[in-house]
Amino acid sequence: MSSVTVPPQRQPGAGQPAWVARFDTVPYSIQFCIGRPHVSTWIYRLAHASWRARRRVVAIWLAILVALGGLALAVGGSFNDEFDIPGASSKVALDGLRMTFPEAALSSANMVVLAPEGQKVTDPAIKQAIEDELPKLKELDWVEMAQSPFFEYVDGLISDDETAALINVRAKEGLGPSNLSDAQREMLVEAGADLQDAIPGGEVHVGGDLFSVSMPHLSAIEAIGVGIAIIVLLVVLGSLRAALMPVISALVGAGASVLVIVIAAGVIPIMSTTLLLALMLALAVGIDYSLFIVSRHRDQLATGMDAEESAARATATAGSAVVVAGSTVIVALVGLSVAGIPFLGIMGVFSAVAVAIEVALALTLLPAMLGFAGDRIRPKEARLAMAEGRSIEQHAKPDAWTRASRWWVRVITKVPLLTILAVIAMLGALALPATQLKLALPNSGQNPPGAPDRITFDLITERFGAGYNGPLVITGPIVESNDPMGLVTELAGEVEQVPGVKLVAMAVPNPNADTGLIQVIPTTGPDDPATNQLVHDLRALTDTWRAERGVDMAITGYTAMALDVSAQLAGALLPFSLFVVGLSLVLLTVVFRSLVVPVKAALGYLLSVGAAFGITTLVFNLGWFKEVINLPEAIPVISFLPIILMGILFGLAMDYEIFLTSRMREEYVHGNRTNPTEEGFVHSAKVVVAAAIIMVSVFAFFVPAGSGVIKPIALGLAVGVAIDAFLVRMTLGPAVMKMLRSGAWWLPAWLDRRLPALDAEGEAITHQLSLAEWPHPDADHAVYGEGLAAATERTTLFSDVDLALPRGGTLVLEGGAASRRALTLALTGRLALTSGELKVLGLVLPQQAGSLRRHALWLDGSDPDAARILARASAHDDVTLVAVDDADRLPADARGALAELTSHEGMSLVLAASDADVLAALVPAQRVRADLAAPAVPADAAELTDPALTGGTR
Repeated sequence: MSSVTVPPQRQPGAGQPAWVARFDTVPYSIQFCIGRPHVSTWIYRLAHASWRARRRVVAIWLAILVALGGLALAVGGSFNDEFDIPGASSKVALDGLRMTFPEAALSSANMVVLAPEGQKVTDPAIKQAIEDELPKLKELDWVEMAQSPFFEYVDGLISDDETAALINVRAKEGLGPSNLSDAQREMLVEAGADLQDAIPGGEVHVGGDLFSVSMPHLSAIEAIGVGIAIIVLLVVLGSLRAALMPVISALVGAGASVLVIVIAAGVIPIMSTTLLLALMLALAVGIDYSLFIVSRHRDQLATGMDAEESAARATATAGSAVVVAGSTVIVALVGLSVAGIPFLGIMGVFSAVAVAIEVALALTLLPAMLGFAGDRIRPKEARLAMAEGRSIEQHAKPDAWTRASRWWVRVITKVPLLTILAVIAMLGALALPATQLKLALPNSGQNPPGAPDRITFDLITERFGAGYNGPLVITGPIVESNDPMGLVTELAGEVEQVPGVKLVAMAVPNPNADTGLIQVIPTTGPDDPATNQLVHDLRALTDTWRAERGVDMAITGYTAMALDVSAQLAGALLPFSLFVVGLSLVLLTVVFRSLVVPVKAALGYLLSVGAAFGITTLVFNLGWFKEVINLPEAIPVISFLPIILMGILFGLAMDYEIFLTSRMREEYVHGNRTNPTEEGFVHSAKVVVAAAIIMVSVFAFFVPAGSGVIKPIALGLAVGVAIDAFLVRMTLGPAVMKMLRSGAWWLPAWLDRRLPALDAEGEAITHQLSLAEWPHPDADHAVYGEGLAAATERTTLFSDVDLALPRGGTLVLEGGAASRRALTLALTGRLALTSGELKVLGLVLPQQAGSLRRHALWLDGSDPDAARILARASAHDDVTLVAVDDADRLPADARGALAELTSHEGMSLVLAASDADVLAALVPAQRVRADLAAPAVPADAAELTDPALTGGTR
């Protein structure tokens, strides 16, 4: 193996001959990495631009908020809290019912009439009062019908002891729990009060499905979480100005997210839970993401770095981790669509939008705010030292955070196996109660005791039976029957024999006698597992009817639809789990260049989720410590909690994994083989602890005053984040890394070359900035490189190549086909080197390869279009470097075009051939040096000519 060196001290000047470089090797397929994504480079430029145009950036975000506010007022809609699944049998049956039996498919409310003590509702005076009230109910502008409890075709609307009657009020088509206004509900409440006045000593209570929805609302309690966040930020950052910036950024993002959701609600059905979920996430991640950047900025200012440069570098480095972390949250939330349930997919998408907005704010508005603050947020000691012209002490004594972090990581890694076993045992024990997790969709029975609709729900259960709160409807076509009424009655008789059926309240055909309807009252309530079993038994019965009678009936109603939603959610849980865990393995393999770390992170995530489920079960299903969270009684949790919790917690867990483990990897990659785990932990622990406390606080303070749906989600997220951050990432993680040592970073070389570079810690911009004035501040080379090498899986194409070519110079390369092609591609930003430092046209590679390709042309000398390509390059002033491989094979017209290029001031050439002697005629004689090495070993370079691999090359 041979190599070439073109020493910098022998670089040719203008009018002097260029150096001839000769190298040879044995070529095989080479790994191309054309324009690997170096996010930090782009973010660095964006942060500089935001700093300088800070007034414009603030104005743009204010304009966006105003525009969104205007749209929200103009086209914003109301929320739709209906739980259904298109295509589910219950949904199909309900849609059919709306066409054939529309009055039976309308949303309803209930009025429970209680007779005075010692009297019955069947007493003439009370019965007459009820009958007199029904026409008044029908006069309400939103009421379609009010069914009398004394209607002869409906059974069960009078309690067995005749002390209570049930009036069913149905809303007009299109009205439901979500879009019925409070004023319209109040009309029915007033009508109930009038009826109560007409029955001295009696009571009338109003409730039912139309009263079961409570729209999201905010209270002062949620603001406490933001207050705690400000206190934590003040302690960590040591500056009130700096502490307020993450909060301002998060609030702007939260406001924008809420407005986007309100606007979308006017176009598509969106659940009210989406609003609070997006708000929680926006506040939590918005504050955390900005904290990472501001903390890095303050640390850099403490070293005396220029404020603008510090803001750009902090945004590029910590901001790169923010982009990667935010992307994981976004992908996990969008992944909720895997469940195939529209309302859940929409919830995930708009929550992802909220996270994306917060990431955008952290990269633009935050640098702008840092620009307004300038040097005023520089630590006091550094500011005083700079004012007095003193040098800033770079090795100050460790602060309390650093000392505590170092003590903790040493304790947990002293006997790492013991720590691992202890954490796994603890989290396993916390996860055990999850086996008793009880899920359901919300209904009035889950509302706090004392709520009007809950009182009605409880009265119906007490006086009529729990099943009256969740009736089932069996419906289907009976058009082929010669005796519709007889058929429906016969089917109803069979239904009454099914265990769990209290009674058939109604069994009638519609007026056209083409559809039958059987209303079934179960013996158990809508949340009872026995009701679930009843639905399965009734569906088995309808299958029998279909097979034996040719009657195709289906079961619908709120309870049946709720069970279908829960069943589909349960079925989607495993695919979604595989999606999330698989995503984490792929993502972390790319970020950390390791196979072991992703497995550790994924298993840790599963422990966190299991423990979060377990604690949620203990509190909500079993009632442990329910008073702490203002929960009156044990209740089921919302059916989609598991999948929502898994998706969101995955993204947040990966945030902390990236912020902590990437610093450990940075220590390892930079040569620390002694204690990379400890040093990486110490450098990142403070900001991760602060971020976790902030996120837990934001979620936790949505629990006490949260609605029935959001309360368990907020608790699960608060507990899950706390467990994942403090037990899994900051205890279990370092212990595992310590035990594995260097083995934690093992990755097959072939896989490493094929993985994209996400640059989670901003290494790209750090590398680029470190070479900004390399090799010296006044250097103006077309090409400057040291220790350049490129390799395949089995061999080295070239190595130890040093180059120094002045602008306007010509470099002639001689060597094997694959080797010289590899170097010419590398010099034009079209192939990644395996080692070495390289600047071309003042641009650092590989970070600025994309920019270089706009100014550097690569050409295959055997290309029949070579003359046209060179002529086009000659016409463009942007092209200042041309590299030609197989230059000795250029046709005559192309040689003329190349000669024309050499007359351009500042044009630099790189010419490569197997024999450099034949290149003498291509450039002016005074620019050629016949200093050639022995001929290279012949080799086939076919694999380096594919335009798909070379990024188009032209």
